[in-house]
Amino acid sequence: MKQLDYPIPIIELINALKKLPGIGTRGAERMALWMLQGQNASALDIAKAIQEAVGTMSFCPECGFFSVNGELCDACKDEGRDRETICVVENATDVIPIERSNAYKGLYHCLGGKLSPLDDVEPEDLNIESLVQRVSKIPNCEIILATGVDLDGEATATYLHQLLKPMNCRISRPAQGLPAGAGLSHADAVTLMKALNGRTSL
Repeated sequence: MKQLDYPIPIIELINALKKLPGIGTRGAERMALWMLQGQNASALDIAKAIQEAVGTMSFCPECGFFSVNGELCDACKDEGRDRETICVVENATDVIPIERSNAYKGLYHCLGGKLSPLDDVEPEDLNIESLVQRVSKIPNCEIILATGVDLDGEATATYLHQLLKPMNCRISRPAQGLPAGAGLSHADAVTLMKALNGRTSL
């Protein structure tokens, strides 16, 4: 007798959900069954939201943060922000923790990663040239190098420091509060606030 299992469409849904970070087989199975057994069209609502997000999400042409349909992000459009300060982060996901700290009111620049020779990530693979162009247009600006404090993050900050040092800008780096070996996504709002307020010049 053949062992009974879910129909193929459900199995495919479970396998798709398993690809999400932090979701194992049992969790994916529970999520799939919850969607399919829901009485309020949960699965269709989720599918519609995913389709709309994938179809409209893009990156800001100015700073690299998330935006819609290739437009400037809300930060770059906000005239009330300090436009002489640019916080450089590794990834677009690093912006939100800084924003939630309420300690920073300037602009951002997302590199799209960090230098990593072992992973063949070189300067030309990151949004570094666009950063140089932005800095050249803002006299007396401050650049906060908020890359991670792991080995690759430090190497990226050192490279950017040497690159930007000849330009007419102040360069600083969050100095305290960030745990060694961790990225911005693991820091809470208070830790980030202290790190940004306590930054030191390079």
